[in-house]
Parts: sequence; C-alpha cells; structure tokens
Amino acid sequence: QVQLVESGGGLVQAGESLRLSCAAARSIFSFNAMGWYRQAPGKQRELVATITRGGRINYADSVEGRFTLSWDNTKTTVYLQMNSLKPEDTAVYYCNAQQYAFDYWGQGTQVTVSS
Repeated sequence: QVQLVESGGGLVQAGESLRLSCAAARSIFSFNAMGWYRQAPGKQRELVATITRGGRINYADSVEGRFTLSWDNTKTTVYLQMNSLKPEDTAVYYCNAQQYAFDYWGQGTQVTVSS
C-alpha cells in the first residue's frame, strides 16, 4: 500500500502563486510515474504534471511555463510550484503515483483562484 500525503492548497487571487507538496515515504523514482492531476467541478480529472522513472517531466499545455514540478533532496517528496495562477486553475489537485497496473492517489487538496 502506498500513502501519498498532500499539502499546500488554498485560496489565492489571480496572478499569485502556490506550492503543493506530496510526500510518498519512498523514492519517487521507484514508481513508473508520479505527479499531479486536477479535477474541476463538472469536469473530468486531468493531468497537470508528471515525472517518469527515467526523469522525464510532462506538463499539460494549459500549465506549461507557469507550473514547475520538482522534488526534494531525499527524493521522497514532489512539489508543484504554481505561478501566475488563473481562475481556470481552480480545482481539487491530486497527487498520483503509478506502479505497474496500480494507481495510487492522495486525498486531494483544494486550490481556488479568485479573479
């Protein structure tokens, strides 16, 4: 069983920044991929940013250049630095880790961006 513990959501104004954290208690590179998804009300969950075991980072077009995925020195925590936030970034953000046929999810953290 994999536990993913998220933190860092909140309410900000458009143009401001937030940083999300996801702690995995094991190396993020032990997973096939790890990263962030989000789900806005009435919409499907979508990929935001992920990193593969080989170190390749993928971003959704909508966040490219504004969001940055990184990790700590212990390689057990991933971060999502979100800059220049827009109202359309409002969603519940979920940490995700993929290993073989399994998807593991964090509890979700709300990000609300007011205009």
